[in-house]
Amino acid sequence: MTPCKRGKKAPAAAGVDLISALPEEILHHVLSFLPAQEAVRTCLVAPGWRHLWKFTAGLRIVEFEGARSVKDVREFVDYLFILRGYGDLNTFEVELSEFSEEDVLYVNLWTRFAVFSKVRAITLHLHDNKFLDIEGQPLVSRELRTLDLRGVCLRMAFLDFSSCPSLEDLKMQYCQIDVDKISSLSLKRLSIIFCRSDQSHRVRVSAPCLISFTLDSFAGRTPLLESMPMLETAVVELGRACSDFCHNYRNQGFCGANGSRCVYCFSYNGQSRNTVLLGAIYNAKHLRLISPLGMVIFARDLKSCPTFNKLKTLLLNAYWCVGPDFDALTCILKHSPVLEKLTFQFAFEEQEHKVEIKGSYSSTEKPTGISEHLKLISVKYNVVDDRVLQLLKFMCTFNIRKLTGNASHAFNFLYSVDSVFSEDERIDLMVDVPSLKTLNYWKL
Repeated sequence: MTPCKRGKKAPAAAGVDLISALPEEILHHVLSFLPAQEAVRTCLVAPGWRHLWKFTAGLRIVEFEGARSVKDVREFVDYLFILRGYGDLNTFEVELSEFSEEDVLYVNLWTRFAVFSKVRAITLHLHDNKFLDIEGQPLVSRELRTLDLRGVCLRMAFLDFSSCPSLEDLKMQYCQIDVDKISSLSLKRLSIIFCRSDQSHRVRVSAPCLISFTLDSFAGRTPLLESMPMLETAVVELGRACSDFCHNYRNQGFCGANGSRCVYCFSYNGQSRNTVLLGAIYNAKHLRLISPLGMVIFARDLKSCPTFNKLKTLLLNAYWCVGPDFDALTCILKHSPVLEKLTFQFAFEEQEHKVEIKGSYSSTEKPTGISEHLKLISVKYNVVDDRVLQLLKFMCTFNIRKLTGNASHAFNFLYSVDSVFSEDERIDLMVDVPSLKTLNYWKL
């Protein structure tokens, strides 16, 4: 039998509309990624496209051809909703730069329209220099799964999600949060980033099913966290705008050390619980705890420090490394029995650290007062200063004897170590720089 030869495909006939031949479901999906203005304009492509935009699974109301404000798109969006009707939505997005007081009503109506359309994900981003007020009534939706808010003011009961049983993701950035409580029984991921509260009391967070929690640079009183038994990962970064600052710290240490008290240090919002943060996040497997010096929250929580029975990785900053006693660091390490990796970050995150030193135990000695599972200690810094050297000296009390660094800073590091360690302490400390064969073992 003569073998068949594989010929070339015939080119598509000129002028054939292959895109229109796609199933309508695919076309609806593609149109949902376009700004609403562009999606509507596709009605001019061909007769078969005239009504496709009405059935897209997503609506994106964003800046477009000079339309930057709510006022610029208000009339268009009103007609859009009238012509589209209440067909189901997967996603609804509003991202605009400017709004006026009279625009607030419209944005709230758009949001409610999306909820009535059984939307699954809402993104509401306003990039003005003021907050847009969201009406205080809670959302009611069995379909809503994701809520992403930016530049809005949240009041009254809006963050009560008891009527949103499917909500799993809540992200708030640059928002004003003036509510008593954030509550949800279904929420799995919660991020509160660069938000603020001007209330005298703490915002309570009740989300027992959270597996991921981020609190970054909150301005005002630090939120009070309730139990999170399913938590796996938590990032808590207190910023300088946090109100929980000890006014006596600079001169006298934290309040209570010498009987003095300031307005923030011992106020627990009238609650009987002993912690604000740590008592809720102690079940996490991965923790990142960052704070400026002088913030009282972590220091106060450590007075009733829970045991972190599941904690595997821990990242801390200079706040935890205050010598000579390193009380905060000692406390959290003693309460982390299964810790495997410990990282100290002395460099700002936006600045790439110049040096990273990694430490491990001496093979002949067992650690004391620290997790026997600990495999790696990493120190990231830009400059070898007193804080870094005192930390290394403190690490030696846990029998950390092997250090690994990079070659470009090895000599500076060794000179600095020699200047801070006493002769009796310059024992088996070893610096290992793999790229320099002559720097394997040092008698300091």
